[in-house]
Amino acid sequence: MKKYQVVGIGNAVVDVITRSDDAFLEKMGIEKGIMQLIERDRAESLFDAMEERVQAAGGSVANTLAGLGNLGLRTGFIGRVRDDELGTSYVASMKEGGTDFVNAPVPGGELPTSRCMIFVSPDGERSMNTYLGISAELGPDDVSDEVAGEAEIVFLEGYLFDKPKGKEAFERTARTCRKAGGMAGIAISDPFCVERHREDFLKLIENELDFVIGNEAEIRSLFQDDNLDADLARVAEICPLVVCTRSGDGVSIIRNGERTDIAVDKITPVDATGAGDQFAAGFLYGLAHGKDMETAARMGTVAAREVISHMGPRPETSLPALFREAGLA
Repeated sequence: MKKYQVVGIGNAVVDVITRSDDAFLEKMGIEKGIMQLIERDRAESLFDAMEERVQAAGGSVANTLAGLGNLGLRTGFIGRVRDDELGTSYVASMKEGGTDFVNAPVPGGELPTSRCMIFVSPDGERSMNTYLGISAELGPDDVSDEVAGEAEIVFLEGYLFDKPKGKEAFERTARTCRKAGGMAGIAISDPFCVERHREDFLKLIENELDFVIGNEAEIRSLFQDDNLDADLARVAEICPLVVCTRSGDGVSIIRNGERTDIAVDKITPVDATGAGDQFAAGFLYGLAHGKDMETAARMGTVAAREVISHMGPRPETSLPALFREAGLA
């Protein structure tokens, strides 16, 4: 038995969340419904403009690990924070959730700990403004071969592709895990991220990974067209497992050429922040326990439904209890 069932590698970002309307977004020049990378001055300006803030350890893959911790899996996180107030509180928060933060905070780091200002609209859409700070400096030297080799599954965060050493860290993590008999996969993260790194994404998927998780826009952006079914088939040609979340239209999965589609109940979210992250948590839980694809996908939708029912990107209810209620345990 390996030390970790899932190890994630990604940005260690403190989420700062508030409610806002469309008029506020327009006034502040915030594009609705997407993630935008911002500089330090802009981050400080937006932070000052937020009212009734909710603050929590975040980052896409870190949120997924929090969901897996809720489910009782053994997890670890490869990330980078500074030894400032936000950084030390981030590490403590991850440990409280049952995840080992395997990299010590950087003493006197040249950049502060990363943060993301999230503005939630009345329709549940979230507009994210991320200052990457020190987390974007993560590189291959931050990857412990002992940690990656002791993972049954490693899960990579696409956002880290914005710097060459982040890509190198991904490759080292994936190769070490797979060499030791584990599986490696990625959350595509954002269509704009794909557009910046399309060729590298496709090379990584084909040569280094066992699974890919993305939403419709992210899958389509891999091939720059609007034919989702064709795009899913093209990803499936280069990767054994592709998972596509389609919001209220359900989930589509192709594993070793066999396609599975499941429907979901459409609901209006309180806050859509973390929906994809928690879907990934439920799905990876099923994958780690050898469940069939329909069961794993339904676990993902249960976890996603829980997180969009409240503010914040991490579950507030026992996911195992929700799985039992849904007949999935």
